[in-house]
Amino acid sequence: MENYQQQVALAASNKKKKMPSRFRRICVFCGSSPGKKASYHLAALQLGHHLVERGIDLVYGGGSVGLMGVVSRAVHGGGGQVVGVVPKSVLPRELIGETVGEVKAVSGMHQRKAEMARHSDAFVALPGGYGTLEELLEVITWSQLRIHQKPVGLLNVDGYYDSLLSFIDNAVHEGFVTPAARRIIVAAPTPSELLSKLEDYVPDDDDDDSKKLTWETEVSMEQQNIGAAAVYPPKPDMAR
Repeated sequence: MENYQQQVALAASNKKKKMPSRFRRICVFCGSSPGKKASYHLAALQLGHHLVERGIDLVYGGGSVGLMGVVSRAVHGGGGQVVGVVPKSVLPRELIGETVGEVKAVSGMHQRKAEMARHSDAFVALPGGYGTLEELLEVITWSQLRIHQKPVGLLNVDGYYDSLLSFIDNAVHEGFVTPAARRIIVAAPTPSELLSKLEDYVPDDDDDDSKKLTWETEVSMEQQNIGAAAVYPPKPDMAR
């Protein structure tokens, strides 16, 4: 505990000598569990400290459990701004713990992801489970669809994401993912190296505006789909 407090104090002192950054806020996806390795906890702590050093605020899914709690407390304790975007259904503290910083309540999971993305300049995924993967792959897909051109980073702690990267490389080889889409993902083993790569990231040029969607298009399509589902509920005997 003493070591953690010393690191937080160091991050706070470093705030006076911030490194310049192109980003104001970074959205972090990560596990609501701590994982089995101490290296995951350390990577989340270091990422929080590096965000503070660069003067970058944090946007995340709220709560204080698992790696989500580690990175949010590191940023908040170091003097950085923290915004937790939380669906109303999981707001009770017994589900996710107490969110530090600003809490932005939203109606559901779809709006949560859209709000997190809208208020961020880049994305970073720490180790996590299904939820982390779903959030990561969605922002990658949004980049592929030209909804945004924000950098997407994968913090590959101790090779945690090696198998995912191999899967995507195989998808490129088999013709399901283009080489350009593969370059959307920026991966590195440490927070310092990853943030440096994200600072240098330049998206591929695409002058075909007809292919570009917007946040508003995405939200509008979501609302239409939700409305259609309400009007035409699935038949009870429909195979699933």
